[in-house]
Amino acid sequence: MKTLIPTFVLALAANAAHAADWYAPQQPFAIYGDTYYVGTHGISAVLITSKEGHILVDVGGPEAARQVADHIRQLGFKVEDIRYILNSHAHQDHGGAVAALQKLSGATVLAGPGNEQVLRTGQPDRADPQYPGLIPMAPVARTRALRDGEVIRVGPLAVTAHFTPGHTKGGVSYTWQSTEGGRTVDVVFADSVFALAAEGRRFSGNPLYPAAQADVERSIAWVDAVKCDVLVSAHPEFSGLWERKAKQATSGDAAFIDPDACHAYARVGHEFLAQTLAQEHGKDKGKQKGKGKP
Repeated sequence: MKTLIPTFVLALAANAAHAADWYAPQQPFAIYGDTYYVGTHGISAVLITSKEGHILVDVGGPEAARQVADHIRQLGFKVEDIRYILNSHAHQDHGGAVAALQKLSGATVLAGPGNEQVLRTGQPDRADPQYPGLIPMAPVARTRALRDGEVIRVGPLAVTAHFTPGHTKGGVSYTWQSTEGGRTVDVVFADSVFALAAEGRRFSGNPLYPAAQADVERSIAWVDAVKCDVLVSAHPEFSGLWERKAKQATSGDAAFIDPDACHAYARVGHEFLAQTLAQEHGKDKGKQKGKGKP
């Protein structure tokens, strides 16, 4: 099955997700097996469940906390049974509700190095390509930095953390397996792989984060190569989740299975990186041309 990249994806990525869209209401739903979507319409949050406890991957912005908690309860699960909250990257739209969900659940919060410090202190990373346009967040209790390749276990659940930096220095994607009707699939929660920089700052050649371009290229390559049957990206529209959700009524949860989804997501990342580098190169040429004028 070939995934078609929605025409609006690049436009949305270019402008980032508008804050007004982050909190658009979305009914929670089963994705596959023990995996459920509990986020808002604009920001993904995924609950992986077991009788021994649950794992929550991302939560959204600060105003999403009540929605996410209500969605978990609506599905028949207890927020208090969440053992770990996993963060993709510590920007407000993905980490702003972590403090509230941590208080409700008592869970331990896990994030990549650097991002863990941002969550713990609530203060943005000055080396982040999108700094200074980043908003401080409520500090989070009970945090710990992940190791690349670490497996987070709760009962039968086993979620593997994969460092995918570039969008931020501490970005992490996650993989696990879910089984339904005797079929086991590989599920990927992919962090953002878009080369974005704040106005007036560069993504490439940033002295505070000189490895940004190389990091995002490696992260895109990881997304392109990982075993991937079901993809959920940090911003759901960037990976065509809603197009697949529309087919769930007729195809069941198998509607979310698309072996090309990660490849398509990687292609979007490549296209956006090329666009960003071309823009920065154009600005560089303009500056050099301007210097040559008498």
